[in-house]
Amino acid sequence: MVAVGNFTALGFRLASYMLVSLLIGMSVREYARASVAVRLGDPTPRLWGRLTLSPKAWFEPFGSGLVPALIAILWTVQALVIPAAYGKPAPIDPNRFRDQRRDVVLVSCAGPVATLVLGVLAGLVLRSVSMRPEMIRALLTFAYTSMSLTIFHLLPIPGLDGARMVALILPRDAAEVYRGADKYLPLLVLVIVFVFSSLVLGILTSLTGALCNAATGANCLQLLSF
Repeated sequence: MVAVGNFTALGFRLASYMLVSLLIGMSVREYARASVAVRLGDPTPRLWGRLTLSPKAWFEPFGSGLVPALIAILWTVQALVIPAAYGKPAPIDPNRFRDQRRDVVLVSCAGPVATLVLGVLAGLVLRSVSMRPEMIRALLTFAYTSMSLTIFHLLPIPGLDGARMVALILPRDAAEVYRGADKYLPLLVLVIVFVFSSLVLGILTSLTGALCNAATGANCLQLLSF
C-alpha cells in the first residue's frame, strides 16, 4: 500500500468510491421521495422539476458538497466517519395529500427505504457474483454508504426524515418550533458528525455496520481496512 504522509492509495480509492456512492444514493433517495409524494396526490415536486435522478435538482453546497468532501478527506487517511450528505428537500405540500399524517410518514420513509434497497442489492451482487478484490471493495463501500445514508436520514435532526416523523407526534406549537429548527441543519450536522463524533460514532457505526454485514454476509469495516 502506497502512503504519502498519512494519506494512502487505499484510502484515496475508498474515499473516491464513497463519494460516487453518495452521489448515486442521494440521487435515488431524492427521486424516491419526490416520486412517492407525486403518487400520493401532491404534484409539487413534478411541477418544480424535482421528479428526476439528476443531482443538479437536489445539490446543496454545504450538505451535498462540503460535508462529503470533509468526510472524504478523513477517509483518505482511513479515519472512519460515517458517510453523510443531505440535499435541498423536494418542495412538498402536505395539504395535497389524501391522508396527511399517513402520507407524510410514507414520503419521509421513501428516502431511507430507497437507500436501504440499494445496500441490499449491492449485498446480493456480492453474494452471488465472483469478482476481483478491488470490485468487491468498491461494492462494499457502496453497500456501507447506502446503509449509512439510511441511518443518517432517520436521525431526529430537524431537516431530516426522522424529524419530519417525530414532528407528527408533537403538540402543534412544539412541532412548529421543531420544524423551524431545520435552518440550523448545517450546524447540527457539523456538531454531530464531526465535533461529537466520538460520542455518536460508536452507535451510528454499529448500526450501519450491522446493516452492511447483514446485506453482504461479510464484515464490511474489516474488509475495507477500517
